Amino acid sequence: MRSQLARFAVRRVLSMVFVLFAVSVLVFLIFNVLPGGDPAVRMAGKAHTETQVEAIREEWGFDEPLYVQYGTMMKKLFTGDMISYFTEVSVTEEIRKGAPRTFALAIGAAIIWMAFAIALGVYSALRAGRISDRVLTVLALIGISMPAFWLGAILSYYLGYKAGIFPNGGYVEFLVSPTEWLWHLILPWFTLSILFIGFYSRVLRSDILETMGEDYVRTARAKGLSERRVMLKHVLRNSLIPIITLWGLDFGAVLGGGAILTETVFNLQGVGQYFADAIGQLDLPPIMAVTMFGAFFIVIFNTVVDIAYAALDPRIRLEGGSKA
Repeated sequence: MRSQLARFAVRRVLSMVFVLFAVSVLVFLIFNVLPGGDPAVRMAGKAHTETQVEAIREEWGFDEPLYVQYGTMMKKLFTGDMISYFTEVSVTEEIRKGAPRTFALAIGAAIIWMAFAIALGVYSALRAGRISDRVLTVLALIGISMPAFWLGAILSYYLGYKAGIFPNGGYVEFLVSPTEWLWHLILPWFTLSILFIGFYSRVLRSDILETMGEDYVRTARAKGLSERRVMLKHVLRNSLIPIITLWGLDFGAVLGGGAILTETVFNLQGVGQYFADAIGQLDLPPIMAVTMFGAFFIVIFNTVVDIAYAALDPRIRLEGGSKA
């Protein structure tokens, strides 16, 4: 069994490496074939001459074959020597500066959406068909439908600019002032988590209602177990498995760029906002670095979830082995 799990884990890690390689190649090729994507022309400015463009190409290595440029870029990425084409600032330093802000936003929002989703999902399942359940269903659908940038702009304007209850954007380092750090992140946390709260609570409600009809739950009740114990030990425990899986994957996606709009609306200056600015300039080094940063977290969480499932359910690793 351990050897099967080890082989399964090795296959998943190799798949992760292949996915990261494929993502890097696709991003590099896409930004080299885009109309107006020649970085030498953009770096030379509007009033440029062909001599200036050729000089930039030679200086930055844009006259080399694409596979050589790709190899050089990836080498700089892994050695930390990659710099922006336009600002000539270290991309690694910019990501290192913005990563704590992105992590703070993602971790806080993930805790909030998981806690509220479980509470609302359980309550809604226990009150299924009643008015409170219907109200929560409507609120969940509203939350799922609201774009993050719109909700963030509304909250920032009315609760920040107009009412002055919360700061109107910006970020304060935790070591400078923990209170101000928390106060500046409340609105971004809520903005980012509202969609997930609505979706997760609906999924959990459905899973709980389905699980409550299972034979083992009826058997537990027949044995005389209290309703509270049946709910916590049998129903909720099994219903949370798909929710935890979704949480792991969505958390990786948020770290990998899912918080771009929230960071931009609240001017948090995180990795997502840095990525958005780089896209606006078609600045390939930051785009490549942040894409790999995001892809890493997405595939690593995906791989961890797969391996954890394989450890819990032997059928998964056996199926994986039969396909290999």
